[in-house]
Amino acid sequence: MEKKKGKRVGSPKLNIAIIHPDLGLGGAERLVVDAAVELVSHGHNVHVFTAHHDKTHCFEETLAGSFPVTVYGAFLPRHIFYQFHAVCAYLRCIFVALCMLLFWPSFDIILADQVSIVIPLLKFKRSTKVVFYCHFPDLLLAHHTTIIRRIYRKPIDMIEELTTGMADLILVNSRFTASTFANTFKILDARGIRPAVLYPAVNVEQFDEPHAYKLNFLSINRFERKKNIGLAISAFAMLHAPESDVLQGRNTVEVSLIIAGGFDKRLKENVEYLEELKSLAERLGVSDKVRFITSCSTAERNALLSDCLCVLYTPKDEHFGIVPLEAMAAQKPVIACNSGGPVETIMDGVTGFLCDPTPLKFSVAMAAFIIDPEMAERMGREAQRHVSESFSTKIFGQRLNQFLINAVRGKSEGIRIALMD
Repeated sequence: MEKKKGKRVGSPKLNIAIIHPDLGLGGAERLVVDAAVELVSHGHNVHVFTAHHDKTHCFEETLAGSFPVTVYGAFLPRHIFYQFHAVCAYLRCIFVALCMLLFWPSFDIILADQVSIVIPLLKFKRSTKVVFYCHFPDLLLAHHTTIIRRIYRKPIDMIEELTTGMADLILVNSRFTASTFANTFKILDARGIRPAVLYPAVNVEQFDEPHAYKLNFLSINRFERKKNIGLAISAFAMLHAPESDVLQGRNTVEVSLIIAGGFDKRLKENVEYLEELKSLAERLGVSDKVRFITSCSTAERNALLSDCLCVLYTPKDEHFGIVPLEAMAAQKPVIACNSGGPVETIMDGVTGFLCDPTPLKFSVAMAAFIIDPEMAERMGREAQRHVSESFSTKIFGQRLNQFLINAVRGKSEGIRIALMD
């Protein structure tokens, strides 16, 4: 490939469609938006299709106009009496895919994520390549607690594996997810189908220099039980326990915990879990020191990051986790569980601490920052350098762009290898 003035010459301009179920606020949505923004910056035409896009509850980039967002099927239910979420998600995405195929011209490549059942529909146009981004196998996220649920989920789980394997290229968000993919989709693994690792990223430039390192801890997550936010409250309460000597001689009112994150009043779990967390803080006697913020804007989130001492990230076996990257990009260290994706993004003892998911272990790490706030500053500076070098949106965009170009050209070299050593 010839080069001119440091730029690659001859790279094709692609017409790219992105299909995502619900363009709200969350890690998966953040990745989709970053993908669209970066692909546009590489000169491609990008069009996002979704079943839901609330302009008051979305990332600002979806409103900026650099790429269009088209909604189909918003009238379709998300659940039926709080049941059958998977079936409803399938129907909504199928409707989106059918409308896109009927009403829009052919695309060179289609990037889909979360719901794989649309892949065989998209493959009807043989000239179009399909890339599927697997955040995590859905069958592992679903509950199989009763016989009825296992019967209900069995065909859905089989369809997930079958349709995922029909994509021209499969991407995953971490080595942890790649290994889980192989252990879960054994038929695909036996066929030699190996996903490539494309780490999500964060825009480092969006964060200002930290305003302060106040004695407050920040938790950012959607209000879902799997995020294990109660761990942050329990660990925080241990710092205030009578037998703890961490806060002796300090003004304990200054030490606080802020719990912020995506909250959707349409989702029963969000509403219930928020009340559970408030009750937990009350029972542990720290409700006056714990503040809850629902669905804060990007600017509000950045302001919270700028002021906090460090960020607590509590999900266990999280398949990736974008929050630790955002925290480190904002020059804040992270305390996270020593499993899943955070093990690949956080440098233990350098940019934060990786701990067993227990209140005691988390509280010990939190206490270290209270005793030595300057350590938070040192780790924060190292954390930003780490993210800038390995997890910036620019690097993510370059790698995604090359994956899609290779897929369109039918190239296989380098497709099924991890991108970062």
